[in-house]
Amino acid sequence: MTMITITDPALIERLLQEGFGEFRDPSGRVLMRFTATPPGDLPPGVASPFTEEALAERRKDLTGRPLADILRDLQARG
Repeated sequence: MTMITITDPALIERLLQEGFGEFRDPSGRVLMRFTATPPGDLPPGVASPFTEEALAERRKDLTGRPLADILRDLQARG
């Protein structure tokens, strides 16, 4: 797989603002169409099985250990 990194801030902003576009080769043939979506958004046509209220309740439940405890234990091992 080839990865192309866009580093031009103006181009990045334009791509994000427009939200969609096409990449074409020099002859004009469409190579790819894209739609910019925020990270974590579901694809079009897919609905979450959870309501917003259920998600809010799940966010209230804190499970696991505090990060400070985990980091302290890892430093003790090293």
